[in-house]
Amino acid sequence: MDKTYYESVTTMEQRGVDPEYILGWQCGYLGNPPREEQRSTEAYTKGYEDGRARTTAGMDAWAKAKK
Repeated sequence: MDKTYYESVTTMEQRGVDPEYILGWQCGYLGNPPREEQRSTEAYTKGYEDGRARTTAGMDAWAKAKK
């Protein structure tokens, strides 16, 4: 993997981003086909769109609140 991919995934995991968003982002970034409609979630879809665009701008919206 390239450095951007690794650093982006590491940052998302450290910030507690929804795993569905991360998975979607990874699939979009790598150019994988999206999930079939019945298995897709909003978080996955937004992550997929951001991954295709190679941006992490939307990840904060999917970060879980830290206690």
